[in-house]
Amino acid sequence: MTEARGTKRRQGPRKGDLREKAILDAAEDLLGRESVELMTVESIAKGAGISRAALYFYFGSKLEVLTALVGRTVDAMTAQADVAQAADASVEDVVRASVRHTANSWREHGLVMRAAVDLTPTTPAIRALWTGTVNRYATAMTEVLTRAGVADPALAEALCWMTERTFYWASVNGDDLDRTAETCAQIWCATLRGNN
Repeated sequence: MTEARGTKRRQGPRKGDLREKAILDAAEDLLGRESVELMTVESIAKGAGISRAALYFYFGSKLEVLTALVGRTVDAMTAQADVAQAADASVEDVVRASVRHTANSWREHGLVMRAAVDLTPTTPAIRALWTGTVNRYATAMTEVLTRAGVADPALAEALCWMTERTFYWASVNGDDLDRTAETCAQIWCATLRGNN
C-alpha cells in the first residue's frame, strides 16, 4: 500500500529556511567588514550566493534583514540566559554568572549587538527587540536583587542599562570583555552590599 500524497514528513530544514539563514549569515559577516551604512541589499545577496531579486523574496529591505539578524541574536542570547534561576546559588554568584553570560554574548555576537545599539534610535523594530531584551534581563535581575533584600526594579533596570552600555563601549574599543565583566560584577555586588 502506498502512502497518501502529502503525508510524508520533511527531513531537515526547508530550502527557504536555509536561504534565509544564508542571508542572515551573510549580513552578519558583512558587519565585520563594513559599516551598516555601506552595506547594501546587493552586497548581502552576493554574500548569501543569491540574486538581489531572490533576497527580496525573503526581506523587503536591508533594514528588514538587519532586524531579523538582531532578532536571531536576541533569541540566541535569551535561550542561553538562565539568570535568576539558580535558587541554591548566592546572589553574588548569580550576578557574576549573569555578567559572564553577557560577556560571552558580546564575544559571540558583538558585531550584531553593536549594530542593534547603533540602529536603536532610528529603527523602531530593532529598538523594540533590543530594549525588550534589556528589560527582560532587568526583570530577572529584579528577582535576584529581591533575594538580596533590595526590591527595587528601577535599580535593576539602571544596572542592566549600565552593563549594556559598558559592554557596548568595550566592544567598540576592543577592550578585554572578561575585565569588563569583572568591573560590572564589582559594581553590581557593591550596590548589593551598599543597599543591605
